[in-house]
Amino acid sequence: MPAPSSWVRRFAVLIPAGGRILDLACGSGRHARLLANLGYHVEATDRDSLALAALDGSQRIITRAADLENSPWPFDPACFDGVIVTNYLFRPRFDALIDVLRPGGVLIYETFMVGNEAFGKPSNPDFLLQPGELLDRVRSRLTVIAFEQGRVDFPNPAFVQRICAAAAGVGRLPI
Repeated sequence: MPAPSSWVRRFAVLIPAGGRILDLACGSGRHARLLANLGYHVEATDRDSLALAALDGSQRIITRAADLENSPWPFDPACFDGVIVTNYLFRPRFDALIDVLRPGGVLIYETFMVGNEAFGKPSNPDFLLQPGELLDRVRSRLTVIAFEQGRVDFPNPAFVQRICAAAAGVGRLPI
């Protein structure tokens, strides 16, 4: 299993201690495990029930198999202190994703952007952010703490965008 994202590790400390976190499209749960080990209560959600099975029995992690794109949105508004999304993009649910944050909650998002097609998948424009798109999608609703976009070379070459943003006010910065 790949190591947790350095972006997620860096900003996870901004999520209220002991809070409830949604790890959306979690795959095999690398971030769910990290966050549970940090004392958070994690709801790990993915459409792949076999991948979720790897998390069975993990303390502080509950799993939910859900087709986030073709089924009704399964989450109530303002029910999570943090939301983690990596390597996943489905634009029609973006507003609903922000809606699940409680006041003071933190969104940590990292996924691929235009330019990544030079390195392979994803290469479909539906799954690649446009320049500045994450920033544009959140700045009217959340306070942006950090934003990056561009090429990374570790663990593999890719073009990505990353954002950390808080609901209702500026959060503290990590070390």
